[in-house]
Amino acid sequence: MPVRPFFRDQAWLLPPRLDEAISDDHPVRFVGAFVEAMDGAAWDAVGIAPAGAAEGAPAYHPRLLLGVWLYGFMTGVRSSRKLEAACCDQLPYLWLTGFQKPDHNTLWRFYQAHRTEMRVLLTRTIRTAVAAGLVDLAVQAVDGSKVAGNASGRRTLDEAGLRRLLERTEAAIADLEAQNTTDGPPAPARLPEQLRQAQALRARVHEALARVAADEGLRRVNLTDGDALLQRTRSGYLVGYNAQAVASPLTPVAGRGGQLITAAAVVQDNNDSGQLLPMIEEAAAQCGEEAVATVADAGYHSARNLAACEEHPYTVAMPEAQGRKLQAPYHKDAFIYDPDTDSYRCPEGQTLRPAGMARDPAGQPTRRYRAAGAVCRACPAFGVCTQNARNGRRIEIRKEDESLQRHRAWMLTDAAKMLYRRRQGLIEPVFGILKEQQGARRFLLRGLANVRAEWTLLATAFNLRVLARIWQQMTPGGRACALG
Repeated sequence: MPVRPFFRDQAWLLPPRLDEAISDDHPVRFVGAFVEAMDGAAWDAVGIAPAGAAEGAPAYHPRLLLGVWLYGFMTGVRSSRKLEAACCDQLPYLWLTGFQKPDHNTLWRFYQAHRTEMRVLLTRTIRTAVAAGLVDLAVQAVDGSKVAGNASGRRTLDEAGLRRLLERTEAAIADLEAQNTTDGPPAPARLPEQLRQAQALRARVHEALARVAADEGLRRVNLTDGDALLQRTRSGYLVGYNAQAVASPLTPVAGRGGQLITAAAVVQDNNDSGQLLPMIEEAAAQCGEEAVATVADAGYHSARNLAACEEHPYTVAMPEAQGRKLQAPYHKDAFIYDPDTDSYRCPEGQTLRPAGMARDPAGQPTRRYRAAGAVCRACPAFGVCTQNARNGRRIEIRKEDESLQRHRAWMLTDAAKMLYRRRQGLIEPVFGILKEQQGARRFLLRGLANVRAEWTLLATAFNLRVLARIWQQMTPGGRACALG
């Protein structure tokens, strides 16, 4: 077939309009309209005066800068230098900025000044979707994922490693100071770069040692990002954070499947157990109403969480982390309580009597029951039920155990099983999109407060992607009404 000719020096009879280069349903138009729709109260919540100052040199409009950051987070461009490049050669960014080209310093200063207050934008996306009837609050799913921090694992040291590094640093500083001591002309006003870096490292090591000494639970500190901790993952360990999210499905009104993030948080805890109640409460606060039911994986399961959910009450479907142990013939649940004698009878018919109070690893009070050592030694189940020949079998009873058993029985019902089957399809695609398409496998900022702001903006961008897709499905007139 013939080849179509093309010319790079093609002349235009009339100059083209920038608006013609972007289709009417392009997602960047939704971002522009989302920012344009922010009223004075919304700008005040972000801490920005969109009108600018009366004096001084003209500055880039806040709508331009905010739009660039939002679209960047939607498309996985989260570096100010990469955004600067995008504003110079990518049509969606050129349309968004009106062909203006802010440099990376301008973009960074804006982001640094307002990223914490940008949390209100996540609330704005959630409330907009809820008000439009797009969110199905019949069920929500909560999950967490370990995200690497902007820190090297080699810089994570325990107390002994910190002291060895301090000794080497002190020796290096002494050597550098000796090299810069002279009887000739006075020393320069500025410290040599190597000496300055060594002194800064010494200060960080001293600060890390003070943190380890003050916090009994802190064994290692990262010298690059002091808030990033060792996190255990399926593939090993990483230095980073535990990122949490709650997602609810879209309603049929939305036209197709999908999820919306209704709560986002970042913690330093290695496990998820302590985040169940805070995330449920955060999602209710963001949506303005509570979801009917919550599904979570076994990492959130604990007797204390179940007791708290019963108290509120929250309906939560989640399996037990130690579910296999329930099948053991001498599990604690196989012991039958006798309220008349305040004792337990084991599966072999022996009696366990009260043996005082204790505290579990979490510091909660428990009541102990114990069988006689001689009885257990003579029992045919000795060695399977217990190996304590001196004191016999012991069980510990917590006040939350009744909630645990009620939830265990409920999880065996068809309704609970059907509800839990929705978990994987609700929450795991959210983390997949965040990591694969929005580049959230690693945080770019350092420090817990900054990382929380970054994760919140990632969640906001995720919701904007969802809302933009729904907006694309509307007719041109419907899009205009929705954006107006």
